[in-house]
Amino acid sequence: MIYGAMKFSLGGSLKIAFRPWVEGLENVPARGPAILASNHLSFSDSFFLPAVLDRKVTFIAKAEYFTAPGIKGKLTAAFFKGVGQLPVDRSGGRGAGEAAIRAGIQVVESGGLFGIYPEGTRSPDGRLYRGKPGGLARVALATGAPVIPVAMIDTEKIQPPGQVVPKLMRPGIRIGEPLDFSRYQGMDGDRFILRSVTDEVMYEIMKLSGQEYVDIYATAAKRQIAEEAKRKAEEAKKKGTERSGG
Repeated sequence: MIYGAMKFSLGGSLKIAFRPWVEGLENVPARGPAILASNHLSFSDSFFLPAVLDRKVTFIAKAEYFTAPGIKGKLTAAFFKGVGQLPVDRSGGRGAGEAAIRAGIQVVESGGLFGIYPEGTRSPDGRLYRGKPGGLARVALATGAPVIPVAMIDTEKIQPPGQVVPKLMRPGIRIGEPLDFSRYQGMDGDRFILRSVTDEVMYEIMKLSGQEYVDIYATAAKRQIAEEAKRKAEEAKKKGTERSGG
């Protein structure tokens, strides 16, 4: 009931305000389990995709979104619950990852749509990064559910990292044909198969999105960008000190 009301109000508002275009909507099954594997450009990705679907799609969200104190915290928790987000404590390293995988398997085995970002985090520069094999592939191989590749288009221009108020422009969503990995079901302990499945999905996302592919993890790219920014700041500070004669 809460999800339906939230989807009607939020989804309707998003579609009216941003008018997202969609290709391949027929590739999402009307019923039954499936995994939606998407690139990740913006915080708003988890809202635009559900807004254009007739079915509920469940994403994993940080538990902190559901436990923040005060009125703002309660409103945030209600919002995330209302749009189908599933709270998982991701602060505990490997244990957190296992919790997310179990949650995804539970959603799929109950016949639902499970949404996941194989890159593990938002792209820092709009390019597509290497998928992490621990989540997507393990849920797919544990359940035998089809994997549907999804490409979000231009959402990073609407709400770049750190920008609170989104820019009104038209994003796009391309949904590819389902990928069947049921032949590998039960082989989720084989790291070579996990890597192969993940790479196949990322290749399909790349074709749908048109993004440049980078064969490193997005988390590593973010560290490199942060380190480079720090280095440049230190150089600028040093030059400023030298000019002032300090």
